[in-house]
Amino acid sequence: MEAWLESSIHALLAALALPGIGLPAIFTISLVSATLLPLGSEPAVFAYVHLAPPMFWPAVLVATLGNTLGGIITYAMGAGAENVWQRWRHPRAEPTASARRPAGGRWHILTTAWFRRFGPPALLLSWLPGVGDPLCAVAGWLKLPFWPSVMYMAIGKFLRYTVMTTVLMHAWPWFSQWL
Repeated sequence: MEAWLESSIHALLAALALPGIGLPAIFTISLVSATLLPLGSEPAVFAYVHLAPPMFWPAVLVATLGNTLGGIITYAMGAGAENVWQRWRHPRAEPTASARRPAGGRWHILTTAWFRRFGPPALLLSWLPGVGDPLCAVAGWLKLPFWPSVMYMAIGKFLRYTVMTTVLMHAWPWFSQWL
């Protein structure tokens, strides 16, 4: 049984090997990691670029595209959740903008004030681990303007992949000597 499991795992890893699949794997991993699922895409981007250094910019751009699309999905999930919330609170009539009341609570008040103050530029922080995905969802919940939100998400995510991959590429020789 263990031999079967081990061979299955090796077969799966061989099928998903980055040199064989390449940029589509980077896109998929980046897209999934930008949703509310806990998955990091930076190791996959770094591994691919480490194996194929001339593919630095294509990998960064594909990862940015996938991660931004994942952020858009999360934004849409936040907007949809807000619509469901409003329908649940006002089941008989479609609420108007003036009839909408905040969900309540201190967290909601602070978050709303912060997003109202900074607006879509707050999504430059959408690259932050553990914070970025919820920021995209809250932006959708608050119905921040869509295209400016997407633009700031993409800028933040592009900078993240560029900086992190560059740092890892330069730090890898030093780090690998300790392995």
